[in-house]
Order: sequence, then structure tokens, then C-alpha cells
Amino acid sequence: MPQVVRPRIAVLHGTHPASPLPQRFRSLADREAVEVLHRAARVLVASLPVLTDRLVEALYEQEPGYRAAIESDRAEIWQEVHHSLRHNVGSLIQPREFREAAHRTSRRIGEIRAEQGVPLDAVLHAFRMGGAMVWQDLVDETARRDPDDVRLLVHVAADVWNFVDEHCGIVGDAYRQAERRLSWRRENQQRLMIAALLDGTARIADLCEAAAMLGLPEQGRYAVLAVASAPRGPQRPGPARPPLNLPAALPVAAPPYGQSGPDLPDVRPDAPALSGAAPYGQSGPDGLPHARPDTAPLPTAFPGTAPLWHTGPDAEFAILRLTGDPGGPGDPGELHAIAAALDAPAGTRAGIGSAVEGLAALGDARRLAETALRACPASGGTVLLDEHLPDALVVTSPALGSALADRVLGPLDRLDPSDRDVILETLTAWLDADGSAQRAGARLYCHRNTVLNRLRRFEQLTGRCLTRPRDAVEVSLALAARRLLAP
Repeated sequence: MPQVVRPRIAVLHGTHPASPLPQRFRSLADREAVEVLHRAARVLVASLPVLTDRLVEALYEQEPGYRAAIESDRAEIWQEVHHSLRHNVGSLIQPREFREAAHRTSRRIGEIRAEQGVPLDAVLHAFRMGGAMVWQDLVDETARRDPDDVRLLVHVAADVWNFVDEHCGIVGDAYRQAERRLSWRRENQQRLMIAALLDGTARIADLCEAAAMLGLPEQGRYAVLAVASAPRGPQRPGPARPPLNLPAALPVAAPPYGQSGPDLPDVRPDAPALSGAAPYGQSGPDGLPHARPDTAPLPTAFPGTAPLWHTGPDAEFAILRLTGDPGGPGDPGELHAIAAALDAPAGTRAGIGSAVEGLAALGDARRLAETALRACPASGGTVLLDEHLPDALVVTSPALGSALADRVLGPLDRLDPSDRDVILETLTAWLDADGSAQRAGARLYCHRNTVLNRLRRFEQLTGRCLTRPRDAVEVSLALAARRLLAP
């Protein structure tokens, strides 16, 4: 505080303010009160080790948030408390000399406690306990020396407690700034770890740390979801994370390390930014960069963490933790349920790779998801790799796929485009109907004989026989290549 006693007019909190004392009497009382305060504070300075012992013991007994820190390093806590008391009690005697040192000490304590994970309420409670203990000792020392002087301390009581509140504010600000720095650093570490896992560059020795950091089991079963939005013109290049509603069947992972319980800040991708936080890549009012809030809303069935997202150059990737129930992830039933439950905007392309075992295989899972995404139609939709393996074969070797399409379907390119498209549409419908001309005709709103006539014309133009298994496979792959690899 800039000065121990400030000129003030006492005003009662009532309907009528009390008449102030004449200036002569008020100044005299304040001067005597300061002398009494200084005299008692000097005695406290001389007995600081004893006061420090009492405060540390009181913190251990009355404040559970400090108990673990005291048990782990009691000497360090003792030195910290002693340092703080020395500067704060010294500020009562010589405010100008001790003010900045006392502020630095309080800020440092706030930063250290944030790094140790001691709750902010516990830190503020500790400071108020120290303030109460110092005040009581000031009163007791004054009463021991001259009981009549105790009444004079009333004149400085508000200043002492304003001093305590001031330092509580300093500690709180320092704690919150350190907490934001730690959160930003932790989120960056998580992003780097997720990127390494999906790239397949994470070291085996780091997998245990990655599991603890991300709140995921090292040997769990996982799949990767790849998502790409529809092109939005030259003004919005690059991938953008579309809003997705994921199925609630996915299990909830443990909270990331350093966090626990429902009272923590929300770490879900739909969590709002910190109050007053600046956009990702910019600085907030405290000069600290803030992590980007993800924008994919998730179902309310996720009370804790959600699938972990990573931004790639051409798509967004999400790590999906599977339940591991017998018959679930092994048989693609669980992945099929996820694919069926995905609810993405029109034009969004999504690909889900096959299930893999363990965090070490997430690099393979990402590549499988990218393959599924490439097998997704340009118009949008969701592709589950396990159900589109022939298409995956085509997109993994586009040069061979294009060569096969040209060889099998090339003769149709000599036809009129509308005639060619009718034959290709009929051929696709017939294959989708498992070779049933009746069902294909129903899909195309034409007679089954019309379907058969178009199929015979295709055989005549290409020299293929649709009843020959080899030719049927080549035709199916050629149609997939034409659909997926078209420029």
C-alpha cells in the first residue's frame, strides 16, 4: 500500500452520515495509531520465525489445498511464507521501501502455486489466514504493552485489511496469468503429440506419456475420421472443420493430464474460449496467446473429453476411441454405427478408416482414413473404408485405375455423351442391384428388357461379357475409377 494511513472521513453505512471529527483530533488519533502499529510491527519482525512456524502449521491443519505441498517440501513452503511475511510486515513500517518487493513476492507465490496445481481458493485463503494472524498478533502485542492503545488500532484496521485485499488481488491475477500460460503450453504440447501420433512419427518411448497427456489408453482400439468441407471458393482456401454430430455411443476418455473432475474448464471441441480470450494466434489483454477454440459441436452425451482433432493440409482428422466391447470394434459394427450416425452439412466429405490397435498404430489409421476420404464422392457423403475396399484399391493407385477405366470404358467415349451416360447409368444400377435387371429397371423407371438391351449394347461395344466373373470385376473397378478419378 502506498501509505499505511490515508486521510479519510469516517462514514457510517446508515441513512445519516456521522459528523466527522475536527481535523485536529482526527490527525492526532491517526498519528498515535501509526506509532502504535509501527511499535507492534517491529516486535513481529523480530519474531518472524515463530510467526512463520505458526502460519505453516495452521495452513497444514486448516487448508487441504496446501497439505500436499507442505508434505512434499515443508522447508520450501516455510521459506516462502517467511519471505512473504517479512516483506508484508515490513510494508506496515516502511511502505515505500517494501512495497515493490512485497508485490513481487506475492506475484511469484501466485505463479508457483498455479504451476503446482494448488487451487486458487486455497491460495487466497492462505493469504487471508496470514493477514488474520498478523493482525491478531499486532493486537495482542499492543494489548501486552499498553491495553489502552488497542483502541487506537481501530484507526488503521481498514488500511491493514485493504493491504491484505490488495495482495490477494495481486496473487489472483498472477495465478490466472500463469494458469493461462500453462494451459496454452499444455494445449500446444497436446497438439504436437496428436500430430506426431497421426503422422506416425511418435517414438515408442513417448507413447506412455502421450497416453497420460491425452487421457487415452495406450493399448486401446482406435479409428481415425477424416473430414473435408465442400470447396468454398478462392477466398476460403484450405480445410475447414465442419460442424459434426458424432454418435453418443463413443466412450468418454479420461480428462487430459493436469485436469480432473467436472469443475475443470471445458476441454471439449465445442467449449467456448476463455473469458476475454483473443482469437487463436493473437494475444489477449494480458499479452498471452490463447489457444484456438475448436468449433465442432458434439453431442451432450460427452460429459468430458471428445474425439481429438488435428488440422491437416487438406482435411481435418479426429481420433475416435472405440469401446473395445467384444463384437463391437472387431466386427465393423461399431464403425458402421459411427458412420451412420454422422450428421454433416451437405457437401461435406467424411472418411472413416479401419480400426487399429494401440496409439502406435494411429499413423496407419490416419492413412486409412485418408484413403476412405479419397474414395468419397466429390458431391459429399460418408465412406467407411471397410465397406468400400474396391474403391480404396482404385484411389490408392490412381494411375492404374485411370488406365483400367480407359481400357474397359474407352469405347463408350466414341458415343454421344448423353447416350454414353445412359449406358453407364444402367450398368451402375445393374451392378448395384446385384445383377437383377428387374430391380435395376425399377431404379431407372424403365422395363427390365430395356435394361437388358442396354447391357447387351455395352458388351458389343466393349467386347466384355458381364456374365464372366473376371470381366464383371474389371467393369466394376473401371466404373469406380471413372467416378472417383474424374477430373
